[in-house]
Amino acid sequence: MLARRFSFLFYIVNMAEQIYLTKEGFEKFKAELHNLKKVEMPYISRQIAEARDKGDLSENAEYHAAKEDQGLLAARIAQMENQLANMRVIDETKLDNSKVMILSKVKVKNLKTNTELVYTMVSENEADLKTGKISIKSPIGAALMGKELGNVVDVVVPAGTIQLEILNISL
Repeated sequence: MLARRFSFLFYIVNMAEQIYLTKEGFEKFKAELHNLKKVEMPYISRQIAEARDKGDLSENAEYHAAKEDQGLLAARIAQMENQLANMRVIDETKLDNSKVMILSKVKVKNLKTNTELVYTMVSENEADLKTGKISIKSPIGAALMGKELGNVVDVVVPAGTIQLEILNISL
């Protein structure tokens, strides 16, 4: 049973897809992982030690809660380390701005409302709509990927279908 579980996990790890990030996003990710490993994990270890010092572990809720937190944090760290192994930093100097691709800054016009919006195409890990960064896997991002200046794309969003015209592509 245990061998089957490990082979399944090995399959999942090997099937992980590449994650493309900007240098800024990569550094932010590494800083978060470092914080989890060097600050959060030692903190939880201290909580476990303090709870253990209080006596009987069978009825010690603090101990069990801290152990559960430790397990969840260890799983998160393992997940992030797996992602880190599959990350690639994009060299912005080698990008072409004739088509929409990751890291492209795209100015679009909503043909129904005549409003213009600017989006930066990023990976799922870096998406932040407040700053105009959208995932290449989001409905709008996926519809824009590979398109050229002047193209009109139909995007299916929860509110229906919108038409966006690509006005500008830059890096």
